[in-house]
Amino acid sequence: MPVLSLLRVHGALIGFGALMCFLSSAGQTYFISLFGGEIRQAFGLSHGGFGSVYAVGTLGSAAMLVWAGRIVDHAPLPAVAAAVVALLALACLLMGGAWGIVSLAAAVFGLRLFGQGLAVHTAITAMARYFESARGRAISIASLGNTAGAALAPIFVVAMLPAVGWRAVWVATAVGLLCAIPLVLLLLRGHGARHRALVERLERDPRPVDGGTLRFVLRDPGLWLRLPALLAHSFISTGLIFHQVHLASAKGWPLSLLAGSFSAYAAASVLALMAAGPLVDRFSAVRIMPLFLMPLMLSCAVLVASDAAWTAPVFLALLGTSTGLTAVVKGALWAELYGVAHLGAIRAFGQSAMVFSTGLAPAAMGLPIDLGVSIATIATVSAIYCVVASFLAGAVPVSRRAQCQE
Repeated sequence: MPVLSLLRVHGALIGFGALMCFLSSAGQTYFISLFGGEIRQAFGLSHGGFGSVYAVGTLGSAAMLVWAGRIVDHAPLPAVAAAVVALLALACLLMGGAWGIVSLAAAVFGLRLFGQGLAVHTAITAMARYFESARGRAISIASLGNTAGAALAPIFVVAMLPAVGWRAVWVATAVGLLCAIPLVLLLLRGHGARHRALVERLERDPRPVDGGTLRFVLRDPGLWLRLPALLAHSFISTGLIFHQVHLASAKGWPLSLLAGSFSAYAAASVLALMAAGPLVDRFSAVRIMPLFLMPLMLSCAVLVASDAAWTAPVFLALLGTSTGLTAVVKGALWAELYGVAHLGAIRAFGQSAMVFSTGLAPAAMGLPIDLGVSIATIATVSAIYCVVASFLAGAVPVSRRAQCQE
């Protein structure tokens, strides 16, 4: 089905996915990290100290996500989506009113769980579950919401911070999220009929329903060989973007140059998303996996190669390309391998592992920065990791599927 026809028939559902991805911006690293300087000053934290607080909140959210993510397999999608957005708004209010390290960690926990975790999880699970032949394209279009957030959020924060202060920006973000809930529900109007049609299709599926349970999936060796590649982008991009203030300083760039270069990130991400959707629908996410880390490796290589101002947009453009490819490949992979009957639980494991990696990244890079390790060294190690992870993903035979799909 051509993209325009897909949007004409299923535009509301895909629009819901895009909106949820956009609203997740409040819990994404690229948003939170822009407040890094103000937060470190307000609470007397070093780079590594703030990274450690961030890690505690994020790792806690990753542990909770394994359980909470299963709810999309059982509860009505409109109720889940509305609750996620409302709780994300509450986490924003907590961040705006944080009074100490404990409340700061609790705010990070809420932002990461309901933003980066459940908002994206709810959106992409819906795309993967309710689309089959057009799954890649649906995921790619919905993921444009993430791209829009990455492009607009830095501009919003940089513009608002000097005018109202960092705490007021978080309160304004919470208000915006609450105002978006009616639109979320409007886009899901009539969803009950769509879900009943899915249930009827699954009942006609000759494969055993319990073949795709999370317990079964965790016994698949292919999962563990692919996992390092699946986590590479989240770990490396989170670590670098979280420390973007230090990155700009180390390179001799004004922060405005890095913030402005996110437009290159957004443009490249859009192009990658639009290209990756049809590619996944034609060749499958499984076949693309061994190659999809190439842009991430090149983005790290650019940081090693030069400190010139032109490398800022090139670095972020390559990172954006990696973001687009990763979003579609990861979004479609679980459904391709293990089916959709237990997709919420399975994706919750994958999303939790991703959030876990993003929780480790700020501290894993922040502590070496505190010890004087250069950005070039960190980028070199990251590039090597991409090569090794790609090799492991490629070691799984292309024809291999989990036994539940045989």
